[in-house]
Amino acid sequence: MDQLLQQVITFIQDNQVWAGPIIALLTFGESMLIIGLVIPATAILLATGTLIGSEVLSPWPIIIWGIAGAILGDALSYWIGRWFGMDITRKWPLNQHRKMIARTRLFFYKYGVLSVFLGRFMGPIRSTIPAVAGIMNMSHLRFQIANVTSAIIWMPIMVMPGYLGAKGAEAISDSHGAGGGTTLLIGTLLSVVAGVWLVYSLMKKPPEKIKKGKNQNS
Repeated sequence: MDQLLQQVITFIQDNQVWAGPIIALLTFGESMLIIGLVIPATAILLATGTLIGSEVLSPWPIIIWGIAGAILGDALSYWIGRWFGMDITRKWPLNQHRKMIARTRLFFYKYGVLSVFLGRFMGPIRSTIPAVAGIMNMSHLRFQIANVTSAIIWMPIMVMPGYLGAKGAEAISDSHGAGGGTTLLIGTLLSVVAGVWLVYSLMKKPPEKIKKGKNQNS
C-alpha cells in the first residue's frame, strides 16, 4: 500500500496537469459506498497539501476538483440507496458489513440531515451514510445541501495539515536562528499539530459514543 501511495503522489507531482482530475477521482471513490473503505485518499490528500504548501501545486484547482469529486461520490451513493432501498443491505457486499450499517443507521436516526454533514468527517461511516440517507428516503434537496456544504468544508481541512507542514519546513530553512523566524516556526508547528489533531478526531470519532448517549436519553 505504501508503494502505491508513493507512486500516486509521484505521478501527481510529475504530471501537475492531471493533479486535479486525479484528486477528484480519489475523493469520488472515497465517498462511494463500500469502495471508500479501501481507497487511501486521506493519506494522498495530506501529501497533496504538502505539495501545495511547497508551491509545487496550485491550491484552487486541487480544492475545486476535490470538492466536485466528493459531492458526486456522495450523490451517487445516495441514489444507489434510494433506488435499491433496504434490500441492498441484505446483499453482498453490504451483508458483510452489517455492524457498520447498523451504526450508520443509528447515527442517521439520531441526527437526520445533520448526519450527512457530520458523516463526511467520520472515517468509519463516511462511505455509507449517503446510501443510508437514500435508503431512508431523505429529501433530495436536504441531502444535497448537506452534501455540498460538507464537501466545501471537508476538502480544505484535509489538505491543511500537509500545507502547514510544508510552510513549517520553509520557516526552518528561512529562519537561520532569527528570533522572528523562531516565533513563526513555533506558531506554524502548533498549527500543524492542531490541524492533524482536528483531522484525526473528526475522522475517528466512534459512533458507539452516539449509541451510549441515546441510551442515556431514553
